[in-house]
Amino acid sequence: MTPLVPPHGSSALRPLRLEGPARANELRRGQTLPRVRITSRERGDLVMLGIGGFTPLTGFMTHADWQGVCDEMRTSDGLFWPIPITLSAERAVADSIAIGADVALAHPDDDAPLAVMSVREKYRIDKAHECLTVFGTTDRDHPGVQMVMQQGDVNLAGPVRVLDDGGFGSRYGPLFKTPMETRAEFERLGWSRVAAFQTRNPMHRSHEYLVKVAIEVCDGVLIHSLLGNLKPGDIPAEVRTRAIGALIDKYFRVGTVLQAGYPLDMRYAGPREALLHAVFRQNYGCAYQILGRDHAGVGSYYGPFDAHRIFEEIPRDALAIRPMCLDWTFWCYRCEGMASARTCPHEDADRLLVSGTKLRKWLSEGGAVPPEFSRPEVLEILRAYYASLDERRKVEVKLSGHSAR
Repeated sequence: MTPLVPPHGSSALRPLRLEGPARANELRRGQTLPRVRITSRERGDLVMLGIGGFTPLTGFMTHADWQGVCDEMRTSDGLFWPIPITLSAERAVADSIAIGADVALAHPDDDAPLAVMSVREKYRIDKAHECLTVFGTTDRDHPGVQMVMQQGDVNLAGPVRVLDDGGFGSRYGPLFKTPMETRAEFERLGWSRVAAFQTRNPMHRSHEYLVKVAIEVCDGVLIHSLLGNLKPGDIPAEVRTRAIGALIDKYFRVGTVLQAGYPLDMRYAGPREALLHAVFRQNYGCAYQILGRDHAGVGSYYGPFDAHRIFEEIPRDALAIRPMCLDWTFWCYRCEGMASARTCPHEDADRLLVSGTKLRKWLSEGGAVPPEFSRPEVLEILRAYYASLDERRKVEVKLSGHSAR
């Protein structure tokens, strides 16, 4: 069998999570160290460092790395990397930490140490510069810009020794897979040419079509769901992954797809995030990254195929993984089936084009959704979720009425 694609920038994965006695010893020591409470986004990055998803990074980036990644998508030692992986702290916290000291990085919701970090550098950044280079905008309405602008004023850099998976393993069970686990599963299945399909949404028939196109030319597809935080109004991971599982069970041949989840929060960085997805999908063992319309986008900040074009702008040797660029897909009533803008000769009036906003309106109001847009098994799960939201709102309104009296 042809070997899987190598990890990014390395001949082997470099997970930073400690195991066994080394973990137990560091966990005890971590209880005695000064605490730095991290954000949800930083927790996801830390867990990725722990499981080897961010191979070959050894910790949070220095100022030279930050500058190089923002301006040239290269770390200070020349490694291709598209988005800074940084850790921030409020100024008072940073001032209390000496260079060379170890600190415990604490879970966003409690004081449990997730990692021990050796602080090698403290530095301030131009947040607007990061936003402009990474997101292409400094507009505060952009959720990624909000994330950067709200972080602490001082970045801490240094290697980490990860102690925990941030709760993702206990919450998602076997769905939460490490790069070592997906690579082992690909080898068990006899796959070497694996494509990755990124999703932060339930899969409807257009997504199903993209994955099946990839199956035709690859050994299999990793359907890789984001398990971290999204913007308000998006479908939570528990609901989304259950809907994807129902779709796989009913409409995919056994042995052609593998569903897994990864621990990052969504950054909504459009083209740059598409590159980050490619970097860590290569670490998970994928040779191709499926790119559809508006990959990792939000609102109207990016063109529908900007993520396709950015792969043409980077050096060919920057990544071993390759983009699989596919056009906008939809149901065409005149073609009588799924099609894309490359294959369908008909007009928009003949196509079923449904926005996410329109779909959420249908689901929240109990309206009919065309069967050509989504499989009934998926809709059943989504309708139950929206019905639970509606019931919760009614209870909250009732309770607020009682408290007002």
